[in-house]
Amino acid sequence: ARAPREKPKAEVAPKPRQAPTDEAQRAAAAALARLEVKPKGKAPSASQETIRNQVRKELMAEAAASEKGLSTEEKELPQEGAAAPSVSGVYFICPLTGTVVRKDQKEKQLREAIEAYFSVDPVAASIMEIHTFNKDREKVRVCVETMAKYLDNIYLHPEEEKYRKIKLQNKVFQERISCLEGTHKFFQAVGFETKTLPVPGQGKNSWYTTEEFYVLKEEVLSRLEDLKEHKEQLLSSEPVRAQLHRQLALFQPSPAAARFELPHDFFSLTAEELRREQRLRTEAVEKAAMLRTRAMREKDEQREMRKYNYTLLRVRFPDGYILQGTFYARESVSVLYNFVREALRDDWLPFELLGPGGLKLTDENLAFNECGLVPSALLSLAWDAAVMADVEAAAEEQRSPLRPELLARAQPLS
Repeated sequence: ARAPREKPKAEVAPKPRQAPTDEAQRAAAAALARLEVKPKGKAPSASQETIRNQVRKELMAEAAASEKGLSTEEKELPQEGAAAPSVSGVYFICPLTGTVVRKDQKEKQLREAIEAYFSVDPVAASIMEIHTFNKDREKVRVCVETMAKYLDNIYLHPEEEKYRKIKLQNKVFQERISCLEGTHKFFQAVGFETKTLPVPGQGKNSWYTTEEFYVLKEEVLSRLEDLKEHKEQLLSSEPVRAQLHRQLALFQPSPAAARFELPHDFFSLTAEELRREQRLRTEAVEKAAMLRTRAMREKDEQREMRKYNYTLLRVRFPDGYILQGTFYARESVSVLYNFVREALRDDWLPFELLGPGGLKLTDENLAFNECGLVPSALLSLAWDAAVMADVEAAAEEQRSPLRPELLARAQPLS
């Protein structure tokens, strides 16, 4: 089926649910004692929401222009609950703008959002660049610790002029800082400016020569507390990561639930993954002449499961409705349990998830690829029979356990 052309909206937190009736609470009392409901994810902090709103404001003009000339990928974004047998790709949500983009567009979107944020808070934006776009985490750690030392020296010894100057050709600066993205923007944002200054020449017959320095502006000395705050922000920040879009969908009962048509995104491998696969194939040839034990075969099967980055999972309810979502292959089973609870009218109802073949998924710490649930799988949901019988007996009318707003969007699965 052809994907709809409308842009999807980022998933929003579910509306607060009404508490169960007194009868339902009494009926479920026994089950609640042994039910362990995982805490839900925290809502975005006020600062995160402020950043998101400000970046959206900065990108309004670009967004208006993009409505006139959207790329093919953006035009074909899937819609939640779309009437399709699977999904049209893997999508991510930009945490700064809430924009949903295809996997191959997520870094471009992050860069544009961070670039837009420079007009709002250049210090914060440069820190985002340093932590997000330099992939070697050890180099980033050494870099920010060295930068923090520069700022610390100024804060602790404001009267010492030597600490307010950084020679750009200094070996430590070149090897630890200058080569990383975003570092020069940070120094400029906190109040350094580039100056050419005289320095003593080398050798007894040499006179003065000149070199490039970062020099702290005089007015910054009256705002040393700001400098300390920037240093702490630099040390405590984390990379900005795009969030995997679950592409939540609910399908009506269908015999085609076990049939998956996955797009290329679910199978494509990175260059490093391709090299690893080639190495594994070479090893497989060498093993061909060996007597392979059951343990060896199981190990090979686990390797096969690890080559997938994403998985499309469906959960079939006892009434036949099918809940679908996209997950990382290495996420834990607990994430799926929480995903299902979010779809329930009463998320306190106890249930179990059964994998292919009816195997109970009791260890929620296992990853999907460790359970063989990649690159797709159909699971079944089973209620606690005793509790459901009591709840149904106490209820005035039969009703679906799924949230009404989800049921209203249920689509046929062709």
